Amino acid sequence: MALRTLGKFCAQSMSHYLRTPWGAGITLSRLSTLVQPDIAQETLAESDTVHSGVVDQPRLLDPLKHPDYFRVHELFTIRDLFDARVHLGHKEGSLDNRMRPFIFGSRLGHLVFDLDITGYHLRQALNFIAHTAFNDGLVLFVYRGAQNAQLVQQTAKECGEFAHTRFWRGGIFTNANKQLGVSTRLPDLCIFLNTLNTILTQHVAVRDSAKMCIPTVGIVDSNCNPNLITYPVPGNDDTPCAVELYCRLFKAAILRGKEERKRVLEEQAKEQAKVQ
Repeated sequence: MALRTLGKFCAQSMSHYLRTPWGAGITLSRLSTLVQPDIAQETLAESDTVHSGVVDQPRLLDPLKHPDYFRVHELFTIRDLFDARVHLGHKEGSLDNRMRPFIFGSRLGHLVFDLDITGYHLRQALNFIAHTAFNDGLVLFVYRGAQNAQLVQQTAKECGEFAHTRFWRGGIFTNANKQLGVSTRLPDLCIFLNTLNTILTQHVAVRDSAKMCIPTVGIVDSNCNPNLITYPVPGNDDTPCAVELYCRLFKAAILRGKEERKRVLEEQAKEQAKVQ
């Protein structure tokens, strides 16, 4: 009931959007789909209620069988994405045809993402990130550009992971032993806050990750190619407030996975101590 009330409130509060250049010509009924509560969220909330108390034990033993073991659906709402301007894409002329399924429409020559689709893909990505951290995976944040480089580095530092925000030399993954001189552990997951080196060229690390079968999570703007990204998240990758939201969500997912891993290991240690 609370989620439905929130959805109605957001739909009413966003009526001002229709009076802006971006919202001109868009009906409120269609726009309201951007802020309606996700059906999956209600289902997951009911699932969490059912799996309470003693019934949580099977869920603990096999987290992969639970639809949202780390409750990543709680981390954001569609309204959060809208407020962070995640829905704003590039101009129509720069659209990559492989991004058409994620586009809501256009206004004044600029593309607008469908936030319902973005929210679904973002939750899938956060769930995978949390599971990677839960299994003690090594996560590498990758970003090319000076605007948000410090933010990305700080995010990686706060969650105990790694970041690369400078020029990427080709072959760091595919020829790591010769370039680095020692046997090096490659990351278990690469998170791309943007997937382009320049307006026309894709980040070299995207290709290298695909060659080495390293799973990737990537923010793909309207001018990007999502095909080589394991978990593409369609959305704005330029605006600082959008990048800040992505960093906050990715950090929260990693920390939830690590905290759960720590809790499980402590419980196992206690059980072993009792047996001995």
